[in-house]
Amino acid sequence: MRYVIGTEVPVPGGATKHEDHVSVTKVENVQETIEVTRKALLNLGLEDAWDRVIAVVVQPGVEFGDAFVLPYQPNDARELSNFIETQPLIFEAHSTDYQTGQTLKNLVRDHFAILKVGPALTYAFREGIFALAMMENELIPTNERSNIVSVLDDIMVEHPEHWIKYYHGDEREQTFKRKYSLSDRIRYYWNVPRVQQAFEILLDGLGQNLLPATLLKQFTPDVYASVDEATPGQVLLTKIQFVLDNYADACNMVS
Repeated sequence: MRYVIGTEVPVPGGATKHEDHVSVTKVENVQETIEVTRKALLNLGLEDAWDRVIAVVVQPGVEFGDAFVLPYQPNDARELSNFIETQPLIFEAHSTDYQTGQTLKNLVRDHFAILKVGPALTYAFREGIFALAMMENELIPTNERSNIVSVLDDIMVEHPEHWIKYYHGDEREQTFKRKYSLSDRIRYYWNVPRVQQAFEILLDGLGQNLLPATLLKQFTPDVYASVDEATPGQVLLTKIQFVLDNYADACNMVS
């Protein structure tokens, strides 16, 4: 078992309001966290536990929210990067969702080697589902469609507790955000029985056969550019894999 220490953890799931800047963790705060934790474990006779601490959580200056992404700026985190080179630890960075492949590589290069990601993956899944719903509209008779997009929104309106603190604005703005926000609060609704039923109807209706290449190109051009033929399930997996590939490339980068 290995441990990650630290208290500078951002709000789970992204910011609840727009931000133009987030403060990078100060070196003195990291030093204090490391030293306090070390002393506490040693005082309890838990030397083995301290030896298994591998990382400390810090804020490198990245964040995302409903409709914004703050990209990593290496110069802003230079002091942190230099400091950790004097320690037998690495950094863990949260809220790295929607960073580009290059900014992820820059984070790893600067010793933020554990990269937390969540909504970017579920957003990719949602994006794939919506694309399949568009294909469904072209391939399936009206009375046999899943209507999964409207089913999801109906459920979210009936049970707003998972998104109401994140999506501000008038009714029209909230309707848009429920579908397309980078915060992806839709992720809390996939296990609702009515949504699960719509999801099954969507996949059953489209079947396990290859989707028409013309529809792949129209509604999932990124998937089409990668694999010119795919089943509905492969569309969803490919969308998610695109995100994972950025992280894999960054974390396997050879310096």
